Parts: sequence; C-alpha cells; structure tokens
Amino acid sequence: MRRAKRLNWEKLADEQILQMRIRDLGLQIEGSYIEPLISRLYKELDDKGISYHPPCYLADEWLCPDRTPIIGIPFFLAHPRLKRIERKMMAEVEGGTDKYFMKLIRHECGHALNYAYELYRKTRWRQLFGPFSAKYSDSYYCQPYSKRFVIHLRGNYAQSHPDEDFAETFAVWLTPTNRWQEKYKNWPAVKKLKYIDKLIPKINSRKPLTIASESLPWSASRMRSTLFVYYERKRKALGTGFQGFYDDSLKELFKTKQSDATTLKASSFLRLNRRRLVDSVARWTGHPKYHIHQLFNILVARCEVLHLYVGASEEDEIIGLTALLTAIAGNALNTRRKNRR
Repeated sequence: MRRAKRLNWEKLADEQILQMRIRDLGLQIEGSYIEPLISRLYKELDDKGISYHPPCYLADEWLCPDRTPIIGIPFFLAHPRLKRIERKMMAEVEGGTDKYFMKLIRHECGHALNYAYELYRKTRWRQLFGPFSAKYSDSYYCQPYSKRFVIHLRGNYAQSHPDEDFAETFAVWLTPTNRWQEKYKNWPAVKKLKYIDKLIPKINSRKPLTIASESLPWSASRMRSTLFVYYERKRKALGTGFQGFYDDSLKELFKTKQSDATTLKASSFLRLNRRRLVDSVARWTGHPKYHIHQLFNILVARCEVLHLYVGASEEDEIIGLTALLTAIAGNALNTRRKNRR
C-alpha cells in the first residue's frame, strides 16, 4: 500500500490542511495518541479471558462494518491538529478524550466479537436481544427509563437495534470499573449481562468463524476527498432545517414588542446562552452538538425575522427554550450507520 510522506504539521495552517486529501495526511495508528488506548482495550479483553483481539484501522467514523470483525476508528483522532480541526468544524470530537474513546471502542468491540463468532445466530441470543435481521431505521424512539436495556452510550442507544443492544451490553460487561452485578441487580437487563458472562468462556476456546477482509470500507488511507469536502459532506448529513415551522412557539416564549422591563432582543439572548443550552440539550437527547448548533442558529434567525424580545423572566425563557430545543431534537434520534450494523 502506498504510504504518504510525513508532514511537517507545525508549518501548516488549518486552511492548508483542509485543502489536503485525507489519504495524503500520512496518518497511522502506530505511534499515535490512540495506540495505547487500543492496547488498553486488548488488556481488558485479556483480563476477561478473551484471546481474540479485533484489529483496528483508521476510517471516516466509528464503525464495525456489516458482519466484519474489525473496528474502524475516526482518522481525526490520530493527530492532535486534526482533533482541533474536528472540534472547530463540528463543535465536538467523538471519542476525543480517553474516557469517551474507551466507551466507544468497547461498544465497537462488542460488534466485532458478535460477528467473529456469529453469536447472533444463537437461539438464546435472539431470545434476549431480538432478531439480528431486524431492519435498521434512520431514526428510533426510546423509553429513557426502561430497565430492559443497559445504559452506556448517550441516547439510549441500546434500544435502537438488537445488534446495538448486544454491543452496549458487552461494553458495560467489559468496563473494568462497572459493578454491573450491583447496578443492574434488579433490572431485567441483568439477564443479558449474565448471558455474556457465561458465554465468553465457551467461545474463547474456539477460533473465530469470520475474519476481516483485506478490503477496508471507508479507510482513511484510500480517501481521495480533501478534508474540507469531508466536512462539507459531514455537515450536510447532520444538518437539518426548517423555515418558520416553530414561529408560533417562539412567539409564545418571547415578546413581539419591546417593553419597559427589558430591551434585550431574543436573538441576542439566545447567543448569550448558546453554550449552556446546546450542552444541556445535546446531553439529554444524544444528538451531536453540531446538530443542536444548527437548530439553534435557525431559532436565532427566526427571532431576528420576527423581531422578538425577552420578557420579564429570563429564567423562564431558558426553561422554555430548553424544552423547545429538546422537543425538536429529541423527536427522533437520527443515527448515521453507513451499513455499520
């Protein structure tokens, strides 16, 4: 495979990096920030008596390709400059901290083991998690307080599909600091955790039934698009828009005329409280922050068009805005899977 020459990152401005093809960035796992974190995953597997270590590669996002036991890790995590650009372009870095990275890679490891040993074919697996053949949807609805599912990734992700339910349950079981026997003792979900606990010793003596192919989907080493085009596509995929659909709700929250109590425009008020509102809504809905920022920007624009002003109680406005944004964003939790299964 062709290897790109090493870059002098210190001499490159962000604008120059954005105009480069991703395959020419010379990225690799060896020697990068993520290499010791992958080693940590393998150590956790060893400690649990799991000899199979799923291979990892740099991809365009977190994924485990359909029924292929290999873990794709976003290429931007392989270099600190790219992590900085990712935050600048998308408002957050998925897997950008050690803790967040390990949560995501444990989840993907669950997929990889499921595919390597074809666990989804087992009768008990289907009884506990559901049919693997269930259709993936672009959106899903969840029951936030259901005790039939473990809690690992945000957005109650275990409820999106039986395969995701298994991956989330495996991640909870694998995490060293999780005392799942205590936390889930009175939850129906504990049956799934106990199933995995008994299953692992049985599969460890066997060779994987499926191995990763040499053709890696969405491999960073083959991506010919520039980094700028990558973000254009990513923003387009995550962005959503509406024009005036929530005008009536905004008029209920704010005043249509300036009063003696306040002269603060609603659009200015939103901008002042952007971080507080976006962080809160992203946390409880599971949406990427970039998506919430997009919705937020549209609300700001509509407030400008409608000439709205803040009322007497700014705290009431905050509560109302949080509820409105949560209702919009949480109506359906959009997921990007690209055949990740």
